[in-house]
Amino acid sequence: QVQLVESGGGLVQAGGSLRLSCAATGRSSSNAYMAWFRQVPGKAREFVGVISRLGSITYGDSVEDRFTIFRDNAKNTAYLQISSLKPEDTAVYYCAADERWSESEYSYDYWGQGTQVTVSS
Repeated sequence: QVQLVESGGGLVQAGGSLRLSCAATGRSSSNAYMAWFRQVPGKAREFVGVISRLGSITYGDSVEDRFTIFRDNAKNTAYLQISSLKPEDTAVYYCAADERWSESEYSYDYWGQGTQVTVSS
């Protein structure tokens, strides 16, 4: 079992930046691939990126380079840094973890509660 707790969302003005955190606890959490997804109401969950324990990262095809994923293995925490925020970045952001690498939400067994990011224009 892996438990994920997200933090860092909120209301931000366009052009600002935000760092989301995802703290993992539980057995095997330190070895897990950790991914970020986001979802807008009425739309499918979108893959943002995934990072391995060793720091290898894959970003989603539609993800701009304003998004940066990194992790601190000592803290068992993954981060999603978003810069130059745009109103279209408004979404609920989820972190997920699994023992295998994947870009599909259906592959992930463990999920955070989600954190709302709202970008005002």
